[in-house]
Amino acid sequence: MKAMLPMNHYDVIVVGGGMVGASIAYGLSKLGRRVVVLDEGDGAMRAARTNFGLVWVQSKGDGMPAYMRWTKRSADQWPGFSEQLQDLTGVSTEYRKDGGLVYCLGDAEAEAQQKKISSLRAQADIFDTEMVDRAALERLLPGARLGREVSAAAYCPHDGHCNPLLLLRALHKALQLSGADYRPDAPAKSVAYRGKRFIVETPQGVVEAGKLVLAAGHGIVPLAKSLGLPAPIVAERGQILVTERFRPFLRLPGSGIRQTADGTILMGTSKENVGLDDRTSVAVGGRIAARAIRILPELASARLNRTWGGIRVLTPDHHPVYAESEECPGAFVAICHSGVTLAAAHAADLAQAISAGSLGDYFAPFHARRFDVPKAA
Repeated sequence: MKAMLPMNHYDVIVVGGGMVGASIAYGLSKLGRRVVVLDEGDGAMRAARTNFGLVWVQSKGDGMPAYMRWTKRSADQWPGFSEQLQDLTGVSTEYRKDGGLVYCLGDAEAEAQQKKISSLRAQADIFDTEMVDRAALERLLPGARLGREVSAAAYCPHDGHCNPLLLLRALHKALQLSGADYRPDAPAKSVAYRGKRFIVETPQGVVEAGKLVLAAGHGIVPLAKSLGLPAPIVAERGQILVTERFRPFLRLPGSGIRQTADGTILMGTSKENVGLDDRTSVAVGGRIAARAIRILPELASARLNRTWGGIRVLTPDHHPVYAESEECPGAFVAICHSGVTLAAAHAADLAQAISAGSLGDYFAPFHARRFDVPKAA
């Protein structure tokens, strides 16, 4: 006779131990909730492992001012969030907040970027990005030799960057130190809702809780459907190139180029509609490198150490989805591709809302009902 699997009781089950799930679970643990994190482990399709590491405000929220404000709110919380993680775990996320750049090659790109800034500023009065000309850009990057085509850049003082691998390590260590039960190699196989409780089956046994959060990216689709939760997820591949170590010369991160704390240069990222295929390609890598060299010519002689590809977790409009199930109250879904940028807010505001049992009006614009097409009269 088959032995019965152990039943473990918690306040909240978080499905997904990547950047989004770990941030939410850490926030819930800080609030005193007994949390279990169900994770696929090292074999998971981790967006965190293929992340550029930007804490990015500019360019976020076109068409959804609420997302712009949400992003800015998280960026404002990031300094304290990073310091708190290091104090607790001893792990530095290598976070810096010196501002960020979007480089423009030629007048046409500069004009297009200015139009985008004007449009975003008209949508929300918090948008602080501005265009800087080449002379001002050279003053911002005194150690860099810019390519002759670089005409201007968009600069946002709220932007920053970190090491996403160290951030994930810090979050996992923080989960353990704050009393959460982190279970690698324990993906959720099925979920049932009985008597206002959620019962989840895993390879390591059965767990039960009064609340459940689905935050495992592409892996949540079948579970979300069984709970009446929306899961409008779109896959997009991004590729990143990493060079050998350079002298410190690139103080500000840019969209597509940044220097890490150990001196390597990251170049990327592509946007490819290839489903869940995370392989790299010479053609795309070549295009990434060619643009980076046009911006910073000295990269032409750099030795390339490695490349990687990863699958982003996107929604159809690229804005996050946060929702609670109407059929199974207490079941929540969190879908976003800005797991690094939003980590601070996920650990604070979102965790507090989930703990309280209601997303409230603040998160209403992020519901997936915005994708519903009105029926013709």
